[in-house]
Amino acid sequence: YGRTPNFRNALVLGISQSGKSPDIVSVVAEARKQGALTAAITNQPNSDLAQAADTVIALHAGEERSVAATKTFTTELTALALLGVGLAPDAETRRTMMADLMAIPQAVEKALESRVRIAAIADRYRYMRHCIVIGRGFNYATAFEMALKMKELTYTITEPYSNADFMHGPLALIDDGFPVIVIAPNGKVTADIQEFIRTLHAREAEVIAISDNQDVLAQARMPIHLPVTVPEWLSPMTAIIPGQLFSMYLAHARDYDPDHPRGLRKVTETR
Repeated sequence: YGRTPNFRNALVLGISQSGKSPDIVSVVAEARKQGALTAAITNQPNSDLAQAADTVIALHAGEERSVAATKTFTTELTALALLGVGLAPDAETRRTMMADLMAIPQAVEKALESRVRIAAIADRYRYMRHCIVIGRGFNYATAFEMALKMKELTYTITEPYSNADFMHGPLALIDDGFPVIVIAPNGKVTADIQEFIRTLHAREAEVIAISDNQDVLAQARMPIHLPVTVPEWLSPMTAIIPGQLFSMYLAHARDYDPDHPRGLRKVTETR
């Protein structure tokens, strides 16, 4: 309320795959000026963002050729997970977290093996013009990322929500055959998600479920199975893979170029 914030003991992270977004660069630069410890998580270690921060966490993802970023999103999650390991309160917790994280590459490879199934499902929705993506807890952000890919690659009006927020008004959108994509890896919110799916069924929605939980998959009209169960805090890394594949294959079904969405540039400058 009119007072200058004290960032002296704060950690401020700037996350940008290109490191060129002026709004993120300016916030990190100002935080550093005010005494915060700043770090840049970026795929470009020589970028403006990297130069503005005290330290750089490089993604090492290689060139992101598609306008719609995919692998850099996943590596950003990995960088944040590694940071979480480093900030864990004790050595035993760090060892456990690191062991879980080291298993993620194989889990991602297994998720990619579902591409034939996902391509067939995507073809069913080639004429879909609107849908909802639901996520909760750790996968709330996953819902936003999948919705973004759906907008960027397929030009589908796609809105992300938590199931709790969706019950406060947007539920009125649902009627017979309305497509709802539910991202629901096994975890603490599974029971709430199952109850939500029952509500969707009562309104005759068409549910597409991305999950490793057999009970959740059994509730879906179109189940997409996550073949490997990972700890819930790491599940966004595997849960987003079917979302990215679904978006890509839906773009192909509509004869769109998923690497070059219309009207988009690789770097969007916002201030």
